[in-house]
Amino acid sequence: MKIWCRLFEKNHLMKDTVVENYDVSMSRTSKVYDCLERACYELDLEKPLWLEKNKKEFIRHARTRFYQDNFIETISFDYLDFQVIEEDY
Repeated sequence: MKIWCRLFEKNHLMKDTVVENYDVSMSRTSKVYDCLERACYELDLEKPLWLEKNKKEFIRHARTRFYQDNFIETISFDYLDFQVIEEDY
């Protein structure tokens, strides 16, 4: 699995990173959470909270956006775009 995380402010890409996890012993959900944690570390962010809206959106489209509501601390960007760009089968 390969995930692309991008920080946007006023519809401009500020930072991005791609993280991978091809560990066959992990479930897809575990890989997603691991990739999010590693991407947040690389982007120097706290981990966002998964709200019900994010879960439904991610299941439906393999992509979601995390806004201020998903973070406890104040963020310096508009949203974090989190998207699967390659699945492992």
